[in-house]
Amino acid sequence: MKAEFWHERWEANQLGFHQNEVNDLLKRHWKTLDVAAAETAFVPLCGKSLDMRWLREQGHPVLGVEFSPIACRDFFAEAGTQARQGTTGQFKSYASEGYELYCGDFFDLTRKDLAEVGGVFDRGSLVALPPELRRRYATHMAEILPDGAQILLLTVDYDQSEMKGPPHSVPDDEVASLFEKSFTLDRLDQKGPSDPPPPFKARGLSSISESICRLERRNR
Repeated sequence: MKAEFWHERWEANQLGFHQNEVNDLLKRHWKTLDVAAAETAFVPLCGKSLDMRWLREQGHPVLGVEFSPIACRDFFAEAGTQARQGTTGQFKSYASEGYELYCGDFFDLTRKDLAEVGGVFDRGSLVALPPELRRRYATHMAEILPDGAQILLLTVDYDQSEMKGPPHSVPDDEVASLFEKSFTLDRLDQKGPSDPPPPFKARGLSSISESICRLERRNR
């Protein structure tokens, strides 16, 4: 991953990827994963997402991984809590009140780090990656998730000649190709093609589709 790109975005406060509300598709479909409240919810490339607060409200301990220390600090500041700082493996960690954010590279995560994870919410992680890293991402996710862990995966599909990602276009057939070796896949919902959000329209995009999929890690 190009850490410099994301550090620059946070330092310049260019946060078009950040949503100011909890994701509606998360609220609608998380229950289909049937993750016990005691199980950890994992959010890769989490930023300061409000989705983590919603997951915590459902009772889950929440684990996130994020490149930017600015994002980690801002998450706790905006949640109104003081984070304890420490070190976990290769990560600087921030923790408080059922949240733990690892500041560092997703690819440095190990199976031990995710041993308590029951569910994953990926809204902006896979689509943030260029094609050459998406295969590596899927392979690493399969390596570090426990058997039976489930992913709620959101992707977008659009004409890439009209707009350059991120978020990158990841069509359904690519999702299947990336994950079907290690996961069962269940398509839950699809929206569009429809008008894109205003920031994407301003970048030249004429239409966009969204897909949401439930994936479950097969037993090894």
